Amino acid sequence: MTTQTTSAGGALRAKWDRASRTYDWVTWGEVHRFGDAKTRLFARMTGRCLVVAAGTGGDFAFFPSGLEITAIDVSPAMIERARPRAERYPGKLELRIMDVRALEFADESFDTVATSCTFCSVPDPVCGLVELRRCLRRGGRLLMFEHVRSRVGPIAVLQDVMTPLSRRFGPEMNRDTVGNVLRAGFAIVREENVYFDVVKAIEARRSG
Repeated sequence: MTTQTTSAGGALRAKWDRASRTYDWVTWGEVHRFGDAKTRLFARMTGRCLVVAAGTGGDFAFFPSGLEITAIDVSPAMIERARPRAERYPGKLELRIMDVRALEFADESFDTVATSCTFCSVPDPVCGLVELRRCLRRGGRLLMFEHVRSRVGPIAVLQDVMTPLSRRFGPEMNRDTVGNVLRAGFAIVREENVYFDVVKAIEARRSG
């Protein structure tokens, strides 16, 4: 790993460590507003599961019970805040500090990968998705609940204008996440608009 990459990783951790202090407050409305949609999507989780960007664990309540889950986050502060919720999960839920762009798992380690408002924030998202594909078994399922760039012109332009500011404190608002999933080599199974076309539930599979 180069000095530049190490420095960038440190800056990313520091950014989300700072965000952890107010993360529950900032995301409270989103968690409650989209809880039903997340529950429907994550009901498809089976087998050994990887959850990317655990945050403070607010989404753990939407996972089916009885699963074997490894949940990762780049931020140690986020992981510490997620521990009480992980302990309440009715199954096995292990927390680990890890960058999705450099996963410490063997090939084909998981049956399901789940993300929630994650790939609007990962630097070099295709790199992260390629790593997920590597760690997912053939035929395995990728379940994503994500903010994306709208296909409606005026909305997309507004997202483009807002992104330079939003990325300083949190997510980028104009990511082409569906396109990035395809670029990483996944096959899209289902794409559902949850809120207009800027919040989507995406299901994909590793086909080869």
